[in-house]
Amino acid sequence: MIEVKGLCKSFENKQILKNISAVFEAGKTNMIIGPSGSGKTVLMKSIIGLHPIDTGRIEYSGRNLPDMNTSRIRRLRREVGMLFQGSALFDSMTVLENVLFPLEMFSRKVQEENIERARFCLHRVNLSEQVYHLYPAEISGGMQKRTAIARAIALQPKYLFCDEPNSGLDPKTALIIDQLIHEITEEFNITTIVNSHDMNSIMEIGDNIIFINHGEKAWQGSKNEIFHSTNKDLNDFVFASNLFKKIKNSKQ
Repeated sequence: MIEVKGLCKSFENKQILKNISAVFEAGKTNMIIGPSGSGKTVLMKSIIGLHPIDTGRIEYSGRNLPDMNTSRIRRLRREVGMLFQGSALFDSMTVLENVLFPLEMFSRKVQEENIERARFCLHRVNLSEQVYHLYPAEISGGMQKRTAIARAIALQPKYLFCDEPNSGLDPKTALIIDQLIHEITEEFNITTIVNSHDMNSIMEIGDNIIFINHGEKAWQGSKNEIFHSTNKDLNDFVFASNLFKKIKNSKQ
């Protein structure tokens, strides 16, 4: 579990995040949503530790990130997996080598065990052995995303951060990736935080949704509770299209 308490963040005297408190639960897909410029990306980067915060607490299972020294932060990093928006695979490495990379960097196990773990992760994301020797440019966008997920879970993380995981994918592939993230989160009891503006993802896997607007937490609830929200800004954001307006009306 990750808990944020009274988090504030400014850039050049402009306050971006204003006293945000939220709980991100283990075993659930926690989603940060909000309009462009709302502060959701800054919030995720602050939780990861890429942006030092002005005030507040960021607790990883009770451990406050801003209080940690370099050594403790390094140990925490080994508990964190990251799925980048563009997958961020190494072009010069094969699919298997990409997943092996964090294991070779941080694992103390012998090479045979690392290879076994990498192959397990690739199998778990439903990639066949026929693609293990291929390079990222030789596989589809969906396969690249699966490879990136396999790499993100290679070190058996307690915490998983996903930045716009469906970016650039067709709707069918995006749905498959959503389900995969959700399944892995539940299966391994990971605290997963997803930064997304994809309404399909929100409705499909939003176990716990935090809506950020103008740098403040404007709403928090589940994908089912979102249909009954009276928050106008949330409704304007989530149900902007006629299709989602009809879906909302059918639920009431």
